[in-house]
Amino acid sequence: MQNKSIAQMAADLRLRLYSSVELTRHYLDRIARLDPVLNSFITVMAEQALADAARADQLLRSGDAGPLTGIPIAHKDIFCTQGFKTSCGSRMLDNFIAPYDATVVERLAAAGAVVLGKTNMDEFAMGSSNETSWYGPVKNPWDTSRVPGGSSGGSAAAVAARLCAAATGTDTGGSIRQPAAFCGITGIKPTYGRCSRWGMIAFASSLDQAGVMARSAADAACILDEMAGFDPRDSTCADVPVPDYVDALDDDLHGLHIGLPKEYFGSGLDPAIGDRVMEAVREYERLGAVIREISLPNSPSAVPAYYVIAPAECSSNLARFDGVRYGHRCTDPIDLEDLYTRSRAEGFGDEVKRRIMIGTYVLSAGYYDAYYLKAQRVRQLIAADFKHAFAEVDVIMGPSTPTTAFALGAKRDDPVAMYLNDIYTIPANLAGLPAISIPIEPLAGLPVGLQIIGDHFQEARLLNVAHRYQHLTHWHQATPAGFD
Repeated sequence: MQNKSIAQMAADLRLRLYSSVELTRHYLDRIARLDPVLNSFITVMAEQALADAARADQLLRSGDAGPLTGIPIAHKDIFCTQGFKTSCGSRMLDNFIAPYDATVVERLAAAGAVVLGKTNMDEFAMGSSNETSWYGPVKNPWDTSRVPGGSSGGSAAAVAARLCAAATGTDTGGSIRQPAAFCGITGIKPTYGRCSRWGMIAFASSLDQAGVMARSAADAACILDEMAGFDPRDSTCADVPVPDYVDALDDDLHGLHIGLPKEYFGSGLDPAIGDRVMEAVREYERLGAVIREISLPNSPSAVPAYYVIAPAECSSNLARFDGVRYGHRCTDPIDLEDLYTRSRAEGFGDEVKRRIMIGTYVLSAGYYDAYYLKAQRVRQLIAADFKHAFAEVDVIMGPSTPTTAFALGAKRDDPVAMYLNDIYTIPANLAGLPAISIPIEPLAGLPVGLQIIGDHFQEARLLNVAHRYQHLTHWHQATPAGFD
């Protein structure tokens, strides 16, 4: 059952080939048996999931089912889920029980999805390897000695290992696309503002965006159809009509103009990954697309700009975790200052502390103009590069990551090397653009991702372009050994 698409599962449930309770129990059994190796879940909501599945079966029998009724999914543990722990992978929120559902959780529940649990993640979404979690690192199902990527590594590993039909993720600088590439799945980051951030615990508010991690573009379209749309509770959510993503999947690609940024194929990229990407591009040529080289001249400055802007915003957002109102609180504080100091020192991990300190520094008097303001100007230049490119091409393609998944611990002591894993994904976040990573031909048994970037609110086109490639290839159907 776990190897069927969401559309196939939904059709089977309506035909009563099996029940949602049976499907949910199947996934819960897989989680119990296989996840101890991966550590992809922080919380498994077995009792609640089975109760929701029973209600889904009632709706299916009565003919009142929604588009996702009975489909088992998982949520990244950054989305508030009423009555259950929402930890953000941090000791700081290990005791936090969310009093409400995030909009994304609410909408998928309204569509009938059954939530299996909350997936592991880098602490407060800060990381590219899922090694900063208070609950321990997640392992890559393709090779458990390697990282799954981050920060949505738990969701990526769970989908790749077929422990859920799909999962939510968040992407601040590549945190959906990079783990999707490392784990051989499809991951889409929508346009900034396309999905509500209400109830999604903030890291960097001008960059964070909810998205989908699934086996295929078709599955991702099914989930995004229900997630996307305006939310008046989120002041950054765009009031823009949402097309039917599933309906657009099979559109013809003849005459599609694809841009290949020369900056994405230079030094730092594993040449073998570049070869895999170019072979995928040639497949698009066979589908009738037109390929041309383009330039995004300011993209090399994306990583340094991001690692000024994102820490600055995180230093502001994480100031609320003070040990007073909720979250971790130190024992027997001497005074208020001791309460703040020890609660934060005990509650936050090293990477979070590092980014808070950097962010506080770049926002301080005397350094704001030199660092933060300059980074925002670079951000505008990067956005202008994309605007110029999209006047000439329909989509932009390139590698999702410069290498395949690296070994656990290999970059833990070198933050700069870790940050460079996001060199191809960060520009889309700085410009607020939608982007998707899809699996292409593997390299030495490890997944490789192709990144496709679109203009604002062009998620339908990205899903269409990804789906047409997946219709002709089988890389997205591959399952890690031992998890089939």
